[in-house]
Amino acid sequence: MTPLRRSTLYRYGRYAAGGVAILGLLLIIASPVFGDNATDDLWLIEPIAYVGGILLIVGALVVAIITVANERSNGTTPASSSREWSRLTREYFDVFGHDLGRPLRRILGRARDARVRLDESGREPDPVLLEMIDEIEQQAPTFRLMVSNVQVLIELENPEADPELEAIDPARVIRNIVDRYSAIAAERGAEITWWSEPAEFGVVYADAAALDHVVTNLVDNAVKHVNEHIEIRLTRNPTHFFVRVWDDGAGIPSSYLPHLFDRGWTPEAAGRQERSSSGLGLFIARSLVHRLNGDITVESDAEPAEGHHTEATVMLPLRERPA
Repeated sequence: MTPLRRSTLYRYGRYAAGGVAILGLLLIIASPVFGDNATDDLWLIEPIAYVGGILLIVGALVVAIITVANERSNGTTPASSSREWSRLTREYFDVFGHDLGRPLRRILGRARDARVRLDESGREPDPVLLEMIDEIEQQAPTFRLMVSNVQVLIELENPEADPELEAIDPARVIRNIVDRYSAIAAERGAEITWWSEPAEFGVVYADAAALDHVVTNLVDNAVKHVNEHIEIRLTRNPTHFFVRVWDDGAGIPSSYLPHLFDRGWTPEAAGRQERSSSGLGLFIARSLVHRLNGDITVESDAEPAEGHHTEATVMLPLRERPA
């Protein structure tokens, strides 16, 4: 096959795979609408979202495979191919994130408008309609996290990817995450509080995107299982800083703890039940923390009638200013 013909096939293959990935994202966004139109129950929403997630991952992986194959056929070295793949992945998902962000913001805006109109009408709102609005608002951060998880998971496949260290204020990162999840926790009858020691925590050199992603995954898990309260603590010692996410949920059985960070493992998998999540969040969080030369642990107590809880602790080194 001539190089020109091969290059053309690679190009159209990328277009097709990219189209599959975009279709998957659209299915995820539209799943509440399709599910509600198809049935009075909401059971159809998650299967459609799962199909969309599968299409997204398959499409992205095919794009990756075609890109690497094209670079190798053109005589590119493995190292430069890895760097090119990392760059292309970031560019693709930056575009996806931007294009998806606008309709997602509009959907959330419409949901807020609908809630305001219901409040202003003075009539008793339909409980089913309120439940649908609540579901839309609660799923938005989860959807953003899912897209981000896919992006990070693919980037982690590049062994040469280095953390992007910059001067960041961890307290502001935590505050932004709390702002995103406070309303969702309130809908579940819970609250999120946070504090730092020292109060003026200051600047550290770390990967801001990785820290945000790790803590977001931990807070997202806590919100799903909380009873009444989530507490986030930011502390430091001379060599490391720590982020602890504590919740008063039912706790995790001790036999499950060694498997929490396994790729794709969920408590449902242990009982051969239908999964409620992909089981990738904690695996990705640990991978990011280890790439930053840190550690992440989970301690939980599910035994006592009172006092059951779960606490995840992220430990990251205090680094010198990059040269």
